[in-house]
Amino acid sequence: MATTPSLILASLFHYLLIQLLLLPCQQNFLTLAAPGGGKWNLLLSNIGVSAMHMQLLNTDRVVIFDRTDFGPSNISLPNNRCRNDPNDLTLKVDCTAHSVEYDVASNSIQPLNVLTDVWCSSGSAMPDGSLMQTGGFNDGDRNVRVYKPCGDNSCDWQEFNAVLRQRRWYATNHILPDGRQIIVGGRGQFSYEFYPKKVGADQSYNLPFLSQTNDPRIENNLNYPTIPGGDPRSYPSSGSAVLLPLRDLQAGANVTAEVLVCGGAPKGSFTSANNGNFVGALNSCGRIRITDPNPQWVMETMPLARVMGDMVLLPNGNVLIINGASAGTAGWDLGRNPVLTPVIYRPNNPVGLRFEAQNSTSIPRMYHSTAVLLRDGRILVSGSNPHAYYNFTGVLFPTDLTMETFSPDYLDPRLVRVRPRIVSPASHSQIGYGQQLAINFTAQDRINRGFITVTMIAPPFTTHSFSMNQRLLVLTNRTGVSASVTPLGRSNYQVRAMTPSSKILAPPGYYLLFVGYREIPSQGIWIQIN
Repeated sequence: MATTPSLILASLFHYLLIQLLLLPCQQNFLTLAAPGGGKWNLLLSNIGVSAMHMQLLNTDRVVIFDRTDFGPSNISLPNNRCRNDPNDLTLKVDCTAHSVEYDVASNSIQPLNVLTDVWCSSGSAMPDGSLMQTGGFNDGDRNVRVYKPCGDNSCDWQEFNAVLRQRRWYATNHILPDGRQIIVGGRGQFSYEFYPKKVGADQSYNLPFLSQTNDPRIENNLNYPTIPGGDPRSYPSSGSAVLLPLRDLQAGANVTAEVLVCGGAPKGSFTSANNGNFVGALNSCGRIRITDPNPQWVMETMPLARVMGDMVLLPNGNVLIINGASAGTAGWDLGRNPVLTPVIYRPNNPVGLRFEAQNSTSIPRMYHSTAVLLRDGRILVSGSNPHAYYNFTGVLFPTDLTMETFSPDYLDPRLVRVRPRIVSPASHSQIGYGQQLAINFTAQDRINRGFITVTMIAPPFTTHSFSMNQRLLVLTNRTGVSASVTPLGRSNYQVRAMTPSSKILAPPGYYLLFVGYREIPSQGIWIQIN
């Protein structure tokens, strides 16, 4: 299969010719000659660490970390502090940070001190807004670390040693209705456990599904039911997956849950890449309604093949597919041909009219890249380090410490007059389940009240092309149709919507709440549902 395809991408707004542009260093960088929309902005040229893991907190700060055995980072610990770890595999005494906190408002970084190795770990935000991170590598693989956000710069990681029953490296976490996290799998671990521990559920429990779907010596956990074509989508073939927006959230309603899986690498690609043959990535997506009695995959074709991509839910319910490569797999130096062009997927459009390519970045985001949604609707993008250590010279894809944002075209300044602005409730308000929520908002121009939407998004923990706990909920009125909008005077409106009916649909914690008009979202506000 050629690595320079020309395809015609149909969307509701653009018909674009896709081309592969050849850039220096004998590498193919996949971009578009006539891209759709969006804008890139470089925020910082050096954040000090490689953004292997990211989590947005309800303070509008982003916690970022890589691994402690990368060697010295590019940012020192404050006040001449050093980390002393006799078990570290690279530096026993390290005076540099391997975690930072990014302040969105001030566009600044402060170093944090993580004590043991957090390489390829998992996590999720807790109901109180703290970040709970679990596992890692070496002396950190059974540890739990908690980061509690604070109003100043005094907060830092707290670490709890050997509290997990099994070593959890490459595991996955998800928040549960009771506020605990379930920690599933990890390299060589076909089991799950819960944290925090509680009496009667404090052990590790076998999960045969993980061993039954394991690809020996390669580790891909295959999909069930098998995705058409049988190609793997999990690490190291590393496609990405997202739970599409949830609707009909009222008590007694039959909620439909759909999962979208995009990209990855064909069967055998990992072995081939280790032998110097970099197979072209997959250009297919599979969509499956997991709540159906007999769920079946529906396949679609992306405009660009992609492995190691990230999928980010946008406030308007669309999905941004970003980062990654068009050949090879995840793993040390096993990816080739960066995909510089993001793609927006519109799940409510007819099949064949769902994908739209966006403007391209100039920065390759290969293995160990991340992307998260910010409260203002931008997407924060950072990371890329396909090396076992920090490596900045003499390699195909140097370690990248830059941070940039991608602004979808719903942030175009020309749309400001129809962009809603939430007036109340105040940010960080608490809401309950199954209640009517009144939201006052303004818009400079007169709007058609039939096109107003209200959405809630759980900010995910993002690493390795997967965003743990990511979900978007569409709020409607009591009858399950669009939220009710009432004019309150010139340019002032109130929309009434029902909050999710249960903790199963919306586990307790902090969410971003948006009001949208014709896919143009307001800035979000933080709400806490409990």
